Amino acid sequence: MDTTMELDDFKSAWQAIDRRLELDNRLKLHDLRERTLHKARGSLRPLFWGQVAQILFAIPFILLAALLWMSQPAHASTIFAGVLVHAYGVLTIIGAGVVLGQIGRIDHALPVLEIQKQLLRARTLYIRSGMVAGLPWWFLWVAILQVLAGLGDGDLLAKAPSLVWSGYGIGIAGLLATWWFHRWARRPERAEFGRKMDDSLTGGSLRKALAQLDELKRFEQE
Repeated sequence: MDTTMELDDFKSAWQAIDRRLELDNRLKLHDLRERTLHKARGSLRPLFWGQVAQILFAIPFILLAALLWMSQPAHASTIFAGVLVHAYGVLTIIGAGVVLGQIGRIDHALPVLEIQKQLLRARTLYIRSGMVAGLPWWFLWVAILQVLAGLGDGDLLAKAPSLVWSGYGIGIAGLLATWWFHRWARRPERAEFGRKMDDSLTGGSLRKALAQLDELKRFEQE
């Protein structure tokens, strides 16, 4: 009888210890999750302000195009250049706004895997936004020169046709070369190089946040 009671007491004590250990592990995991998610949110601040800076960077191009429209340009080539500059400003702002919207939609109360998916979506949008802001500069500088000439009622294409045509030609060649390199870097035999290139295009804050969540995910799975 006494032996049975001792065994029951031992089992009860062991179960109590097991429950305490389980509760302690849950509390530690919860604390780790909160600290990691706080760090991840902090890591995204540079990305947020970077997109705000991109919006501020794009506004002068819209204003420059607006000045051109107010001057009522008469030359078709100048109008074409004004449309390019205006479109660049608008699309650059839209690209940054889409990234900011995705950052704002990240729900840190979701499971880690879902948060990672949202961050990867933000990463894709960030890369696309960067392409919109960066790639047009292959030829945008020519359009800006044309707009500046148009503000003085000048036609840069008529005054310096070789500059304009060669500038756009170089821009088209540069875009094609960039497209070719993008395809070349992503062939299966160069997968590692392509991954490194993607990492270089991804903002440091996004890489840091994703790495922090990867560490948390591994800990939860252990």
